[in-house]
Amino acid sequence: MPKSTIAIQTSQLTRSFGSLVAVRELNLVIPSGEIFGLLGPNGAGKTTTIKMLTTMLPPSSGAATVAGHSILGDPVGVRSSMGYVSQMISADGALTGFENLLLFARIYGVPKAERRKRIDDALGFMGLTDAGSKLVRTYSGGMIRRLEIAQSMLHRPEVLFLDEPTIGLDPAARHQVRDRLKELRRSFGATILVTTHDMDEAEDLCDRIAIMKSGLIAAEGSPEELKRQAGTSSMDEVFIHFAGEFSDTANFKDVARARKTARRLG
Repeated sequence: MPKSTIAIQTSQLTRSFGSLVAVRELNLVIPSGEIFGLLGPNGAGKTTTIKMLTTMLPPSSGAATVAGHSILGDPVGVRSSMGYVSQMISADGALTGFENLLLFARIYGVPKAERRKRIDDALGFMGLTDAGSKLVRTYSGGMIRRLEIAQSMLHRPEVLFLDEPTIGLDPAARHQVRDRLKELRRSFGATILVTTHDMDEAEDLCDRIAIMKSGLIAAEGSPEELKRQAGTSSMDEVFIHFAGEFSDTANFKDVARARKTARRLG
């Protein structure tokens, strides 16, 4: 099947939890090969959107496709065409980097004859060749994140979803992860949808950005377009302009999850 020119498309995508509408009639078109940022305060609907697109959560109404596959009609096709890196650590610290990748290669159904080369290539691409034989519990936070991205790309998906990929990392590690993501796009044409609260990261990494507020898209465009619309040169000011003041509404679960991730990566 030829690769679709549209990587992600949503049409009136909606998700309700009782009387709460978490995502309301979301319409997005993300071309193949784009790095797209989904931004917004806590509770804006970002994670719910990703959960629907990755088939972890069914929509209440509307539709969406990922790599040409319907999230409702062909969820298996969606999952085979995507990779996903969540905030929480998925790598097993009791295994080596190579063993973690081997486990994921088996899960993703990578042909046995190709596994060694793909794992070696993934370690090399992510700058982890020398660390491949070491236990992951000895890795730094940045190394763990790079390993997890390598895991998610082993089956060569068209679309990669990343939920706060640099949370808890020091500045040097954040730059390393961002550089690898850019290289993934250059080398493999991967489409990347990323959520982040780091506005400098969004400006550096993303071709286009959508800012969500209360389940709706408040603004969408390139970082430069959004700055012009907001009449500012600061991406922090762009966020405030379209989403309101920086959110202080994170609940206990949000804060605990972020702190747990930061501790484990730190």
